[in-house]
Amino acid sequence: MKLIFIRHAEPDYAHDLLTTKGYREAELLGKRAANWEVTDFYCSPLGRAKETSKPTLRLHGREAVTYDWLREFDAPVVSYWDPNRRQIPWDFYPYYLKEHPELFSPEHWWESPIMQTGKVKEAYDWVCGGLDKLLAAYGYERDGVIYRSPQNVLPSDHFMEYNDTTIACLEKSQGSETTLVFFCHLAVMMVMVSHLINTSPATLWHGMFIPPASVTVLSSEERKAGEAYFRCQMVGDTSHLREAGEPVSYYGGFSRPFQG
Repeated sequence: MKLIFIRHAEPDYAHDLLTTKGYREAELLGKRAANWEVTDFYCSPLGRAKETSKPTLRLHGREAVTYDWLREFDAPVVSYWDPNRRQIPWDFYPYYLKEHPELFSPEHWWESPIMQTGKVKEAYDWVCGGLDKLLAAYGYERDGVIYRSPQNVLPSDHFMEYNDTTIACLEKSQGSETTLVFFCHLAVMMVMVSHLINTSPATLWHGMFIPPASVTVLSSEERKAGEAYFRCQMVGDTSHLREAGEPVSYYGGFSRPFQG
């Protein structure tokens, strides 16, 4: 199974649409995705994600299913620098991260005092529950930190070891691969990825830059038939922008994006 997460193109947050540049990015993304073999498309209900999806869906002649849990992660907390304000539960300054290392614990990040000032864990469980319910519909059932996968992915007696060549492994596969595409947002994408690879979302929120209109791909690895674990194959890729001479947007980070 392939899960392709697409962050919306450069946003016009005030109107929940895209900037002029964002519409160019969405068109370039659509051209890149035109030949993908996609099982199903899913989309956030917010305008900037829907606008980003339109060129891709048009070229595929398809529609996307909308899920409310794909909207941007919404769980404000009391600001650590102004108790009279609320803020998003990420983009913390380095000194605060140093003072609260529990934020990076996969088991305890949500117990951090600042996270307890908002419904962060409830929102996290809502998003991850929605994702798991969807994956279960394709035969991937969450079981602790792994997923129970359809038995027809590999022969029932197969164990994939390093002495198997890539070609040999592919030849043992049965049937076509399920590929799901999600048009969504930066923070909620990090929530889903953190759930799939079993780490704290704070690690991803503070440690990765996912540009607008970028492509992030996770693939299930079934080294033993019936058991799957997801691995990132591509994170925040913007090669379609670079090849067209369209600069990478700065939205989502606090340093100048690499344009090479």
